Amino acid sequence: MVKLAGRILTLRDIMKSDLQALGDWLHPEQEWHKTDGPYYPRSSEEEIAKKINNWEQAIIENSWPDLRQRLVVVDSHEDEVIGMVSRYWISEETNWTAIGISIFDPKNWGKGYGYEALGLWCQYLFDNEPKFVRLDLRTWSGNIGMMKVAKNLGFTKEAVFRMARIVEGQYYDGVGYGILRKEWEERYPGSFSASLQ
Repeated sequence: MVKLAGRILTLRDIMKSDLQALGDWLHPEQEWHKTDGPYYPRSSEEEIAKKINNWEQAIIENSWPDLRQRLVVVDSHEDEVIGMVSRYWISEETNWTAIGISIFDPKNWGKGYGYEALGLWCQYLFDNEPKFVRLDLRTWSGNIGMMKVAKNLGFTKEAVFRMARIVEGQYYDGVGYGILRKEWEERYPGSFSASLQ
C-alpha cells in the first residue's frame, strides 16, 4: 500500500471504506466540479458506479499499477477522504505526464491542503519514475486556487491558450504550468516532506 504522510494530510491508496464517500463526492452536483475542469462533461450516475466498481475490484485484487495513477487525500486526524490526486499522459512516448488534484469540500479550500497534497504527489512521482524529467499541470484562468498552488510549489507558467475554455457561457484562458526535475530538486533538497517541518 502506498501511504505518503504530510503534516496535515496523507495520500494513500483507495480503501474499501472510502468508496461510499468517493461515490458521494463524485456526484455531478458537488461544488468542486465548478472549478475542476467545469468545461468537461460531468460523470453520469452509471459512470460513477462503474468507477467505484473498478476501484473496488482493484482493492480486492490488489491490482494497482506499480506507479500509481491516483491516490486519495485524507485528513491526517480523521482519515476521512477530502480529495484525490491523479496523473495522466500528455505523451507517454516522451514520458510527458500531467498531474491533477481535487479537494472536494469547499470548507477545505484555501487551507494549504492543495499545496501539501500536490507537493507530496510530485515528490512521489519524481522519486518513483526516473524517466520523468518534468511534470505538467493544466488548469484554466478561472481556477485561481489552482494557479496559486502551482506558483507556490515552484511551477513555471509555460503556456496560456487564450479564450480556449468556456465555463457558464464565458470564455477563459487555458493555462499550462510545468516544473523540471532539476528545478524540483533545487527547490526541495532532500524532499518536499522535509520542507513541511
